[in-house]
Amino acid sequence: MVRSNRSSRAAAAGSQRGRWDGEQLGWESGYHCGRCEAVRRLTPSWAPPVRNVKVLFIPQGFPAIDNGAASGLERCVGELIVGSPSGMAAQAAVHKPHLVLVMNGLHVFPQDHLAQIDTIRKLGIKTAIWFADDPYFTDETAAIAPHYDFVATHEQGCIDFYKSLGCPNVFYMPLAVNAELFRPQPVPPSYRSDVCFVGTGFWNRIRFFDRLAPYLVGKKVVIAGGKWERMAKFRLLQNQIIGSGVPVEESIKYYNGAKIVINLHRGWEHSEDNRNSRGIKGLSVNPRTYEIAACGAFQLTDVRQDLPLHYAPGIDIATYNSPEELAGRIDYYLKHEDERRALAYNGLKRTLQQHSFVVRADQLLSRLGY
Repeated sequence: MVRSNRSSRAAAAGSQRGRWDGEQLGWESGYHCGRCEAVRRLTPSWAPPVRNVKVLFIPQGFPAIDNGAASGLERCVGELIVGSPSGMAAQAAVHKPHLVLVMNGLHVFPQDHLAQIDTIRKLGIKTAIWFADDPYFTDETAAIAPHYDFVATHEQGCIDFYKSLGCPNVFYMPLAVNAELFRPQPVPPSYRSDVCFVGTGFWNRIRFFDRLAPYLVGKKVVIAGGKWERMAKFRLLQNQIIGSGVPVEESIKYYNGAKIVINLHRGWEHSEDNRNSRGIKGLSVNPRTYEIAACGAFQLTDVRQDLPLHYAPGIDIATYNSPEELAGRIDYYLKHEDERRALAYNGLKRTLQQHSFVVRADQLLSRLGY
């Protein structure tokens, strides 16, 4: 009887603790979402000038970027037509745009891609390409870039490379974020974690996480993406790894559910993962930098050279330079929630002000002379 009463009291106490923990978590989540919504409402949206220009936009087949770029362009031009890689020349002949803007020109583009661009230029229509995968496919983009009137690249390290190929009009144009897709939102407990990383297990990441894995054991961790079975220490984290591709909508939920989101850029060295035999260094931030920040998530990122152009380290974003330093930063920020959230809110505000696709489309069109 004594044992039964003791068990009952323990069960009741456990239930009470569980209820309190749940209420506390719900309050924290609601408070965070409310603060993020306040940041969004108090940050003025960019109102670009509308050019009297007709643009034929050719997407690359990656909706997170394509749809953001299209929505940004739509706010900036008199008429936007979204075409397809297979029918660019025919679409240009019918619609007679002032500009054909191609996103990336890789992966889903047909073999006659460049012949179509040459045909469009013969019609007297201006052409531009915006590379979004530099420098990882420069063995391929080297043949593509010279066919265009204008070359924009999100990678500072590729500017001189394209100029060396004889491209007369080359400029740096960072990517951005679709802030209506990537945004703060409440998520179910299944998406919550202490530490989250979303991305493919490229070899530089594999080596990095092999060093970090012993530290992550015992923490609530989510690693989402393919190729992570290449880790030597895969077994230490296999129950926390979600393999294969992660839909964009799922990545947004993981960002929103994490106390800390790690951003680790893809290695630029020529390998089975990259076609960059010239060894052009990666100097610029990836689109994930903007996407994480747009979700109101706290981000720890490795450092690319142009990061300070976009975010102020220690104010908008936090950084690290090695697995060991990252472990120390994770420990610190898990214990300092107020600091963690302050950086996340600053990063969200700066993203909405400076890194939406509306802002970027306006900048791109200005560089193109419109």
